[in-house]
Amino acid sequence: MSGYWARRTGSALLVLGLVLVLNFVLFRMMPGDPVASIIDPNFSPEAKARLSEVYGLDQSLPVQFLRYVRSTLTFDFGISFLTGRPVMEELKSRLPNTVVLLGTSLVLSSLLGTWLGMKAARKRGSLLEKCVLWSGALSFSFPSFFVQLVLLMAFAAALPLFPLRGTLSVPPPAEGLPLLLDYLWHMALPVFSLVLLGFGGWALYVRNLMVKILGEDFILLARARGLPERNIILGHAFRTLLPPLLTIFLLSLPGIVSGAVITETVFSLHGVGRFLLEAVTGHDYPAAGASFFLLALLTVSCNLLSDLLYGLTDPRVRMERGGGR
Repeated sequence: MSGYWARRTGSALLVLGLVLVLNFVLFRMMPGDPVASIIDPNFSPEAKARLSEVYGLDQSLPVQFLRYVRSTLTFDFGISFLTGRPVMEELKSRLPNTVVLLGTSLVLSSLLGTWLGMKAARKRGSLLEKCVLWSGALSFSFPSFFVQLVLLMAFAAALPLFPLRGTLSVPPPAEGLPLLLDYLWHMALPVFSLVLLGFGGWALYVRNLMVKILGEDFILLARARGLPERNIILGHAFRTLLPPLLTIFLLSLPGIVSGAVITETVFSLHGVGRFLLEAVTGHDYPAAGASFFLLALLTVSCNLLSDLLYGLTDPRVRMERGGGR
């Protein structure tokens, strides 16, 4: 086991090292001049030189790279070109909104999809199974921005049940319960759109895997022993289903974070995804590099954690790794 985890950790560190290099190189190969976004053409030569020195743009590329690696590894991402504020402060102010949006939608879509998938697997050929299959297929058929724009037109423009944009009203209500309710009102439609787009994939995956599990010999043996169907489903089938579900849940986190770019842009939310889009389009090297590095760090961490949890929940994996196979 120790050798396995040493190899996995080494691979993760190698991936993060490659991300550091690619973040530095790719953003500087993009067309456009980042200096133009932070330095006004009407500035005096002395002011332009001073701003270039502050942002480190007057240094050679090797020196910029060494400063970039040192600051990234210490989570000191520098000053944003566009906002003039420290990148870490920008991320801290936006991260709670992204966590609420993505965490809530992922938990709700996974729970709803798992429940529907298990129900569909138990009732083969029923109307419920057909509805699950069709809803799962439809959720993959439409792009997310199209569904979200339709929801905005229907429930924010035509029927003003939800706000059109933002995370809070302008001006925001006073602190306390009114502020919390206003925040939940603004986040309800974005969360609903992500649940609507995400539960179908979970339902299809769980349904297909559950059908296979219910046909295994240990399930047939449990039924032959006369065990209640509830005990068979929860005590035997669901325990077999749990390890791959945990793996898919953890591996879904990085993909959902990258998908927040579209959702937060459509609904004009103050989140990390929208900040990433603005950083890339505005040639904001510190902000874009920090966002992509944290996304890579989340991806690698979720992969390692999924391996660990899979081994803890499935004894067969522990035995195979322990035997060196």
